Amino acid sequence: MEESRHPFLEGLSKHRGVAPTVAVIFGASGDLTARKLIPAIYNLGVDNLLPNDFHLIGFGRKAISDEDFRDAMEASIKEHSRRPIKPEIWQRVRDVMFYASADYGDLEGYKSLAEQIDGIEASLGRKVQRIFYISTPPNVFEPIIQCLGESGLAQANIDTPLASKVIIEKPFGKDLKSAENLNQLINSVFEESQVFRIDHYLGKETVQDLLVQRFANAIFEPIWNREYVECVQITVAEKLGVGSRGGYYDTSGALRDMIQNHTMQLVALTAMEPPVSLDPESIRDEKVKVIRSIQPLNLEGEESDVVRARYTNGLINGEAVKGYLEEEGIPEESSTETYAALRLMINNWRWKGVPFYIRSGKRMARRTSEIAIRFKRPPGILFSEEGRYNVSDNTMVIQIQPNEGVTIVMNSKVPGLETRMQPVKMHFRYATTFGSNTPEAYERLILDAMIGDSTLFIRGDETEASWKLLSPVLEHWDKLGAKELETYVAGSWGPALSDELLSKKNHEWRHSG
Repeated sequence: MEESRHPFLEGLSKHRGVAPTVAVIFGASGDLTARKLIPAIYNLGVDNLLPNDFHLIGFGRKAISDEDFRDAMEASIKEHSRRPIKPEIWQRVRDVMFYASADYGDLEGYKSLAEQIDGIEASLGRKVQRIFYISTPPNVFEPIIQCLGESGLAQANIDTPLASKVIIEKPFGKDLKSAENLNQLINSVFEESQVFRIDHYLGKETVQDLLVQRFANAIFEPIWNREYVECVQITVAEKLGVGSRGGYYDTSGALRDMIQNHTMQLVALTAMEPPVSLDPESIRDEKVKVIRSIQPLNLEGEESDVVRARYTNGLINGEAVKGYLEEEGIPEESSTETYAALRLMINNWRWKGVPFYIRSGKRMARRTSEIAIRFKRPPGILFSEEGRYNVSDNTMVIQIQPNEGVTIVMNSKVPGLETRMQPVKMHFRYATTFGSNTPEAYERLILDAMIGDSTLFIRGDETEASWKLLSPVLEHWDKLGAKELETYVAGSWGPALSDELLSKKNHEWRHSG
């Protein structure tokens, strides 16, 4: 290993409280590292947000040289970074990047990694915090965590501000039992305070802004309850199909891939009670409470709370696309859903009787992620004459992607001599107000992990609470196989049965048809 002689941007970091850090990325040759993690770290460097003494070690099975790793990461930054490379900044990052190779279950490889980090500490003349980012397929989570424990890397500088940290990418298990087993393994090696379970949705600006919209604006919080809210709709829709991920996706499906993590996080932030403070544990406590308040789902009969479906061939942007069963790597007997919709009822004082409708699917009409709060109509006294007045529901839409922002739909009089009304929209767009070069979610999350702020990360009991709600759904679908698996045309908004899920309570999806 080359000796580092270039402390990163010494004296210039805006976060002087960030300890000297060695970040180790497991799965360094993977797609996430190339597309998101390395560009995020580079952009933190551009913004002077990395610690003064920062080093990065990529860890993977494939044996490559430090220089080849650096060249590959430079190409990734050029392709995926939100900002172009600044040679002087990149050179500083490049100089403190190294690569280590071993099998993920090879303890000797971890002992060599520990020696490499010890060498960095010796060159700096000070201790460093060690951050281990597990960006690998879930089947190697276990050997990585075990080897971090057995090698002593997990316990380095324990009980000090420089204690090691581990960042773990989703999925956090595939059902309740596996999530409990994973948490048990993690907590046998790390303290919960060292663990940062990452869901990149929580790093998105609009998701973070949700707490500000709710709790910093007196016009919203007083009406954020069952007295004024008719229903809540959360949509996470993709235009893309499974692509080259067919083999993986067929073992997952929409419920595991999107609903259990991303979508349930949006439910928790939308429905949670005000935390007593902005302390990370106060916020995470309230998220867990509201997930535990969701009543068990009805799975059978006309009152079923769940719908699943898969896409058939159709049109996307005017071009013909394959159905799910024709995609590469999908077995003919597959019963995996590419679309899932659920009706959730929260049994607490704030939300009793208010349905939360959530859905996620691939090959939908358009790509969008949004939270829509639909408010109750005013009493039918004024403007109630049927057919004469076009009174629309008041709706607050928090757009997460694309075009992050907030839209409020309200009623307004159309200019003229007659009293005619029309729904109008008030828009707030991040790009318009703050500029379009917003930090990527991973930039915020990596920085927070280095600082030790766990607010935007998922606690172990939260993952288990979510799986406790959804595992019965997966077990029910497994028993059914392909029976009762609906279909929808690619490029549509999902199956007809999904619309019926809402129409039973006189509701309809914001986007449908």
